[in-house]
Amino acid sequence: MSTAEIKILEFIKDCIKSGYVFWTYHVNMRLKGRFIPREKVLSSVDTFEIIESYPVDKYFPSYLIRFENENQVFHVVFAVDKKGDNVRIITVYKPSSDEWDNEFRRRIK
Repeated sequence: MSTAEIKILEFIKDCIKSGYVFWTYHVNMRLKGRFIPREKVLSSVDTFEIIESYPVDKYFPSYLIRFENENQVFHVVFAVDKKGDNVRIITVYKPSSDEWDNEFRRRIK
């Protein structure tokens, strides 16, 4: 992980710990259908790792984060608003072994 990614990851973690998190309409709808409680994301901050970066995403730079909770792996996409001092959660899902390597860190091509 690059120095810039380490700083972004710390920013994301700090925002979560401070409560500067916005949950988008999209993620709220997806969480219901996927039966993933918000608490799984919020309580797993110490396991976060950036696995993909999208620096020129639609509104803000975005990052695909891998995390673990109760021996399961999940992915969450955060949009990072450094000027506004907050993060926005775009989506959360359980990655598929058809699309990801066995550790869910790299996409299968």
